[in-house]
Amino acid sequence: MSIQNFQIIESTLREGEQFVNAFFTQAQKIEIASLLDAFGVEYLELTTPQASPQSELDCIAIAKLGLRAKIVTHTRCTLPDVRKAVETGVNGVDVVIGTSSQLREFSHGKSVPEIIELAQEVFEYLKSQNVEMRFSTEDSLRSDLQDLFAVYEAVDAIGINRVGIADTVGIGTPMQVYNLVSELRKRVKADIEFHGHNDTGCAIANAHAALEAGATHVDTSVLGIGERNGITSLGGLIARLYAIDSNLVKKYNLPLLVELDQRVAELVQVDVPFNNYITGFSAFTHKAGIHAKAILNNPSTYEVLCPEDFGLKRYINIAHRLTGWNAVRFRAEQLGLELSDDQIKHITGEIKMLADEHPLTLDDVDALLRNEYHPLEIEYSNPNEVA
Repeated sequence: MSIQNFQIIESTLREGEQFVNAFFTQAQKIEIASLLDAFGVEYLELTTPQASPQSELDCIAIAKLGLRAKIVTHTRCTLPDVRKAVETGVNGVDVVIGTSSQLREFSHGKSVPEIIELAQEVFEYLKSQNVEMRFSTEDSLRSDLQDLFAVYEAVDAIGINRVGIADTVGIGTPMQVYNLVSELRKRVKADIEFHGHNDTGCAIANAHAALEAGATHVDTSVLGIGERNGITSLGGLIARLYAIDSNLVKKYNLPLLVELDQRVAELVQVDVPFNNYITGFSAFTHKAGIHAKAILNNPSTYEVLCPEDFGLKRYINIAHRLTGWNAVRFRAEQLGLELSDDQIKHITGEIKMLADEHPLTLDDVDALLRNEYHPLEIEYSNPNEVA
């Protein structure tokens, strides 16, 4: 199934708040919410107002901002939780309960029939409140399939807006996620949301598989922050979809990814990883000579993402032993230096020789190029010349 319409439920202000270094003030939450809204995500998911008095105040404040994104909050499957959520003025309530045998035994202690009965009670109340409704099964990938489908079909019959699959411990593979979403798509009319953790490095791939199988919504967070190793990264999902068809993500303000990643990284006191999707400092840096030559002829040879679409530029690194003379020539042209191919090849040899001895900088390379273009004028005296 081809990916067509999908929406992002951005959970930096819910899942992301569970990251070990996340201690957002209300002002910081409003700043993040405003940036994400400007980026164009369709939903902002907030921490349950039951978490603390401040969490409740934060929900109320963000719900009043008048953002284009729908504001939803994530709650347990209990009447007190959903009542308090509705009172904050959010647009929707995302209800969750664990369905795996581990969580049923060691968390809430309810059987599958009891879960269904509780969900029916909760959603009968929410239906009267004119809010969007989602029901998610926590730890879906370790739940019995028949239990899962029984719960999903029961809440779908109530008329909720979305059902959610949550790979809570990041155990799923893309094939497992694809098969589960495909089968669920046959059984329910509601939209399908996927929430994938990254404990085993599959969060982005699993989110993509879910969309291919018919999911309509994906949960993300900026830089993928969240509980433990976090969830599907906003930038990572954008990169994955852009690589399939850039039209899939043209509805988003892509250049804002840089500011989003840098600001959230600053707030949670981490660096943006060097290999981060799109915004890592080496994401569009080319070093090997064969790569550089091809990139200079046609960027698509070694770039599946176009940096200009994200407000960025590519960089050809030439100050090293792997450099090639085509890249050195390109640098000379950038500096406005007209050098012959023989001169460029000579300088390339010097760069390689010097780089074998010690690290070089771009300034070192530029100095070699300028010296070749403006050689030192040395006066030689002729011993045979008569004074």
